[in-house]
Amino acid sequence: MTITHINPDSLHKNPAFSQGVLAEGGRTLYVGEQNGTDAEGRISGDYADQTRQALRNVLAVLAEVGADQKNVVKMTVYIAEGQDANAGYAASAEVWGRNPTAVTVMTVRSFGRPEALVGIEVIAVV
Repeated sequence: MTITHINPDSLHKNPAFSQGVLAEGGRTLYVGEQNGTDAEGRISGDYADQTRQALRNVLAVLAEVGADQKNVVKMTVYIAEGQDANAGYAASAEVWGRNPTAVTVMTVRSFGRPEALVGIEVIAVV
């Protein structure tokens, strides 16, 4: 499997994400939205805490198939209205590291569980 990050010279460059990701070969894993839910099903903490936990949850799913964040080709982050995206970016760097991928960030009114402040989905090629 080969993953190539696409960042044309004509577009803005950011070390946190890629403008596009080309994946060739391998199998595709779709990780459904992960909230900041712990192993007991509790959601607690502020937006940054929940972001860290949601990313740890994503990493756990990836690990089940022998993958990690380097296999992720697309991430979608849903942020509850009123949250500071910058706090999430800082928390993400702690757990995710500098592994850029194609990313979409969207603000949403609420989640299925009202205490949830973030939801993260990924697509990985393994």
